[in-house]
Amino acid sequence: MPHLRPFGPTAIAAALLVPLAGCTTAADGAEPRPHAGARPDGTAQDGGDGGAQDGGSGDADADGGTGGGTGGDSGDAGGDGPLSGFTVVIDPGHNGGNADASEEISRQVPAGPNDKECDTVGAEGESGYEEHAFTLDFSLHMRDELEERGAEVVLTREDDDGVGPCIDERAEIGNEAGADAAVSVHADGGPESGRGFHVIAPGELDGFTDDIVGPSMRLAEELRDTFEADSGVPIADYIAEDGLDERTDLGGLNMSDVPKVFLEAGNMRNADDAELLEDAQWREDAAAVAADAVAAFLLAEEG
Repeated sequence: MPHLRPFGPTAIAAALLVPLAGCTTAADGAEPRPHAGARPDGTAQDGGDGGAQDGGSGDADADGGTGGGTGGDSGDAGGDGPLSGFTVVIDPGHNGGNADASEEISRQVPAGPNDKECDTVGAEGESGYEEHAFTLDFSLHMRDELEERGAEVVLTREDDDGVGPCIDERAEIGNEAGADAAVSVHADGGPESGRGFHVIAPGELDGFTDDIVGPSMRLAEELRDTFEADSGVPIADYIAEDGLDERTDLGGLNMSDVPKVFLEAGNMRNADDAELLEDAQWREDAAAVAADAVAAFLLAEEG
């Protein structure tokens, strides 16, 4: 599928186009590590589910329940356009209240064969810009793009003031919506010397992901190819292989019954990546690129 936004390598400044036709910081004070969660290869990681954390983990509601504000609400019932009839779930990683809710977000929840912490706090750049703020802003722009193309879009959270939802609930929102595709948005907290984005797809787990591995990988490949071509961020040089990481330890993927991937849009601790991630215009334009990829996947699957 042709890429519609020819972005430069250091900054993106593109006007909105016509719709298509067709995380890790160091855990508990440890040295920064390339990804949250225990990796299948045995590399030590913190207990989070995607993205990064500093001093906490998971998502849960501050009153002991779960959910972050209006999580699970759809912004639009869908309309005319090439994506009319499709449902997309966008999952902004983490939440703004997680750091003050350590007890709630550390409780164990189903994550596939094993339980994991409800959620994580998320990464933070050198400037103090936090992952939870990035993921919500990026996700809102992505929602707007997809709705303009006719898709029904559901967000797992719509504000940055709450706690959660937990990783299993994030997956359940996509399941209940019967989503045709789901994307969890993150920004990594890897080593300062490491640069780039990567996409995480579910590995095969009998009884959990075996029915979504194929379409999820196709979504991951489309997102990888489109983001590499048009976002201005290179493929990660410190994690994953050719921008793709297949994992079986992330509850947000393991508990999903619909095609789902994680986008780690860049490394918040790398100066070059951070310059883009913290730029409001880049976030808007890069979210449109991600929407391009989701649209291409949906239309290809339909065909």
